[in-house]
Amino acid sequence: MMKIYLDNCCIQRPLDDRTQLRIAVEGEIILNILSLIEAGQISLLSSEISLYEAKKISNTFRREFTLKVLSERSGFTQLNDAIEERSRLFTDFGIKPIDALHLAAAEMLKADFFCTCDDRFLKKAKRVDDLRVRAVSILELLQEMEK
Repeated sequence: MMKIYLDNCCIQRPLDDRTQLRIAVEGEIILNILSLIEAGQISLLSSEISLYEAKKISNTFRREFTLKVLSERSGFTQLNDAIEERSRLFTDFGIKPIDALHLAAAEMLKADFFCTCDDRFLKKAKRVDDLRVRAVSILELLQEMEK
């Protein structure tokens, strides 16, 4: 079974303004992925970092939606020294500390894919030489799922 770690921007993509074609398409893909997670066909991985970010969302509907999605997870990790240490390496590549923690958590959980819709973050993550998870966009994740 495919194991994926969706960052919070991916989880919330279906709630974004769909007047832009890219956002509309990515939102539909995420909704379909969430259906596959609920059906037990894809394993969603999550972390304490995801929950921390989700609880800080000021919009009640977005926060509750994100927390509901995260409750469907089949794998979870708390923040720990190994994740913090590994994330420091990622910040050397210009990755923001919170994003670096997500990436390190995805590695710790042995995710097949780490998915984000943050183009800058994704570009930096793909430059990490020894990344132990495949960082992908939503469209790239769809392509992998179709293989």
